[in-house]
Amino acid sequence: MTDAGAEAGAGAGAGSGAGAGPGGGPAAGADEADFTPEQTARARALRRAAVPVALGGRTAGLALSALLGFTGAGPWLTVRAGELLGGGRQARIVAGAVVLLLAGQLLGLPFAARGRVVRQRFGLVTQGWAGWWVDVARGFALSAVLGIAAAEGVYALAGWSERWWWLPAAGAAAVLAVVMSFLWPLLVEPLFNRFTPMPEGGLRGRLLELAERQGVRVRDVLVADASRRTTALNAYVSGLGATRRIVVYDTLLATAAERDVELVVAHELGHVVHRDVTRGMLLGALGAAAAVCVVGPLAGVLAGPVAGPLAGDWTVSDPRSMALLMALAALGGAVAGPVQCAVSRRIERRADVFALDATRDPEGFIAMQRALTVANVAEPDPPRWLSVLFGTHPTPSQRVALARGWARGGARR
Repeated sequence: MTDAGAEAGAGAGAGSGAGAGPGGGPAAGADEADFTPEQTARARALRRAAVPVALGGRTAGLALSALLGFTGAGPWLTVRAGELLGGGRQARIVAGAVVLLLAGQLLGLPFAARGRVVRQRFGLVTQGWAGWWVDVARGFALSAVLGIAAAEGVYALAGWSERWWWLPAAGAAAVLAVVMSFLWPLLVEPLFNRFTPMPEGGLRGRLLELAERQGVRVRDVLVADASRRTTALNAYVSGLGATRRIVVYDTLLATAAERDVELVVAHELGHVVHRDVTRGMLLGALGAAAAVCVVGPLAGVLAGPVAGPLAGDWTVSDPRSMALLMALAALGGAVAGPVQCAVSRRIERRADVFALDATRDPEGFIAMQRALTVANVAEPDPPRWLSVLFGTHPTPSQRVALARGWARGGARR
């Protein structure tokens, strides 16, 4: 995700400690003294500066996808790019995938850079511009590799059956989603962060003991060098089965009490105990398959009207249809986003309850939420529309209120 895309939830929060959910006012049970007026005003200022940039980036990206996909511009660009590699079907597949992705990347760069400047102004960025550009290049290279592989698969199947290619493609998309869930922490995460084992004993031992008490097998406890990019605080459980490990940001270790770290990790272990990771993987696989089943037939219907004088007549089995397929996928993702966020907020609330059950420390949980919210410059009560569209977690005030309700015996599942 580009910086501009990630910022769409700025002020609504992100991560274990400062997420977003339906907001729009103090949550029932929250205390106005939980966050000072200065802290709230600072987070609101970040949101007002960052969200327009992020929304502008997303809107521009969707507009570009529509322009390339629903006019002759995308097919023309695919043909011209293919000519750089000698022309022909294979050249159009490879060059078309790279050029179409590059067009989106270049359009998004000004928004991403501006978003970075905004976050830097609020003390959330520690990385220099050189490192940022390296991350941009790595991200694009990864997108290009995956995009070319996906395009090769799609057009191999479309060449086999122009009418029914999407059926085996849906199955392949589901399998790929599952495989990537296993490979992501092993192959992709190390491209962007260095992970080192947490020193033996002390906190590491307590985290492993906490996992063992909850019946969770953990391969290792690692520290991510997040501080070379950000001051934000977080921790998470990554991987499945034999690849599962607890990952703690070094920023969290440097600024939070060890008890706070345990509370954050307890929340993440709740996802494992409730099989949220496995369910998410399966739902992701089903979602990928369903998306292909919608996009494939729809692209077949739209291919005729979209084909035009810019790049000649073509059908969905021709690589010139690539921009159309990408546009439909982008629009589908935008429509599905709020639904995914609503499901995520419900899952995150359940993990919060698990953390409270596991630690029996509501006051510590509240203190941890306050600390993470302030450190991440998250808005305690973001606007409801922002939470509905982009919030993946309950708001900080809602999470504080949940802990108080739990302490009174009124919050269970």
